[in-house]
Amino acid sequence: MPRVSILLPARNAARTIDVAVRSLLSQTFTDFELIAIDDGSSDDTGERLRTHARGDPRMQVHTGPGRGLIAALELGVPLCKGEFYARMDADDESLPRRLELSVAALDADPSLAGVGTGVEIFREDQPPSPNLIGYGQWLSSLTTPELLFREALVESPLCNPSTLVRREVLDRVGPWHEGDFPEDWQHWLRFLEQGHRLTCLPHVLHRWRDSDTRLTRTDARYRREAHLAIKTDFVSRRLGKDRGLVLWGAGDVGLKVSRLLRAKGHRIEQFVELHPRKIGKKLEGIPAIAPEQLAAPNERVHLLATVGAKGARAEIRAWLVERGWVEGRDFTCLA
Repeated sequence: MPRVSILLPARNAARTIDVAVRSLLSQTFTDFELIAIDDGSSDDTGERLRTHARGDPRMQVHTGPGRGLIAALELGVPLCKGEFYARMDADDESLPRRLELSVAALDADPSLAGVGTGVEIFREDQPPSPNLIGYGQWLSSLTTPELLFREALVESPLCNPSTLVRREVLDRVGPWHEGDFPEDWQHWLRFLEQGHRLTCLPHVLHRWRDSDTRLTRTDARYRREAHLAIKTDFVSRRLGKDRGLVLWGAGDVGLKVSRLLRAKGHRIEQFVELHPRKIGKKLEGIPAIAPEQLAAPNERVHLLATVGAKGARAEIRAWLVERGWVEGRDFTCLA
């Protein structure tokens, strides 16, 4: 039985699939199987995959139903026999030591359920956007389980095609869910909700391709409202409804979070605001106060920082910590 099973779903990926497969077959860690799913391609993706498989017995190719990523994963996961499960996308590239260092990290720390790696985001037609470069740098900085848990409601905290997880944990967490949300982020939150520890290796080991046709740009499941829905679902289950909530930020995000949480039965007690025209007013029936009016941390309320402006999260975090608030216990950053 191989130690690692790599699952590679591909659909109409003829332009990039050869690079993706070669990057896996040339890994320094060699004890793996590569399960490729040709998910109803109308180009020659399937034939390219089969050509690679004929040259390497570690690789096998299966035909998917052509119903999208989740269906392809549902087909592929039961075929994986390894102790560890790895994902790969058909337009990305794994650097040579990705599996070697990922397996070593899980072998060295049995408390870890899975690891991602640092990423290099690239495009062939133009430089990636500064925002996307910043996201990649942020991902690559989450190099302890504590940091990753702390930031898990800001953005998806792992680059999914860079990850390696223990198969036994994956089986306990369960499969990806199909729905109106980003399935990878929702899956990682389920890992964390069940108490599993995840981290990112402090090495860039994965090249993550950006393009105008990437699902995160074109699929409605990746719109902001879908992100807010999975964040508030996680908060609702984790905190329960006995504690009141204070939201720092009554802008567009804060108001949407407030509405989602109130619809789930949560009590929003206050907004914390810096805007002088909001302080002292009621916003959708909820009083807005200045930071100086915020009560000391206590077990009765939990604060959610919902300001997404650049640099704001660090400033709010520093302000609260200086006044005795403990992140995770007393407040959570959600934007």
